[in-house]
Amino acid sequence: MKISADELKKFSEQKVAFVERMGLEMIESKKGYVKLKAPLSSNENHVGIMYAGALFTLAEVPGGSLFYTSFDPTKYYPIVKDMYIRFRRPAATDVTIEMRMSEEEVDRVQAEADKNGKADFILEGEIKDETGEVVALSKGTYQIRAVAG
Repeated sequence: MKISADELKKFSEQKVAFVERMGLEMIESKKGYVKLKAPLSSNENHVGIMYAGALFTLAEVPGGSLFYTSFDPTKYYPIVKDMYIRFRRPAATDVTIEMRMSEEEVDRVQAEADKNGKADFILEGEIKDETGEVVALSKGTYQIRAVAG
């Protein structure tokens, strides 16, 4: 059972209160792909640029969102196991991130999860400002786990 794009948008933007407060927005989603946006407004730090925690959150959330584009949430749920972010330059505008998972990788993860009850996957992303400049790089190790039952 897959969830609709509208359900995924609502889940990604509102399921976690912190994410909702920061104004994260799902821009686009399809199988194996998500694009999310975080506004500068209300996420500024003490010097008027994007708060590092907001950038980190924008880098982490797509792993869960991407899960819902490709896997059955009645059988599995996602967790983040490890997250790395490298800040490259200040973000003085709204920022976006896109993440992808190939159909082959979806198939590999699904097969491993069906066999072992869990499977890891890695997602890398670039957080970009409104000019297209990369302000941060991320790499996360995620896992899907079987729903107990």
